[in-house]
Amino acid sequence: MTKNLTCIICPQGCNINVEIENGEVVNVTGNTCKRGYDYAISEVTNPVRTVTSTMKLENGSMVGVKTDKPIPKELIFKCMEEINKTEVKAPVRIGQVLIENVLETGSNVVATTNVDIK
Repeated sequence: MTKNLTCIICPQGCNINVEIENGEVVNVTGNTCKRGYDYAISEVTNPVRTVTSTMKLENGSMVGVKTDKPIPKELIFKCMEEINKTEVKAPVRIGQVLIENVLETGSNVVATTNVDIK
């Protein structure tokens, strides 16, 4: 089986072909750099994504958040459930950990904006 991917690591957008036999990657072609090769392997064996969203503040406002490391793609909706059920109190600072080790992935949900007390 061959999977065709467009690499998203850099603006070059290489068209990469990944050959898979018996669940194992046997060949990767079309990448122009090692980063593209690594992306292709990861995408077919264990796809991961950075989650970006907003979280409620106690005062009804919202704060931008994201995972500080990519998480397994299949956990995105569960991660969003955790984000949606969490409320935090201002003030909040960029990089502040709002959910530690979300879903035991080793990734934290951190603030992407500053919010002061109003």
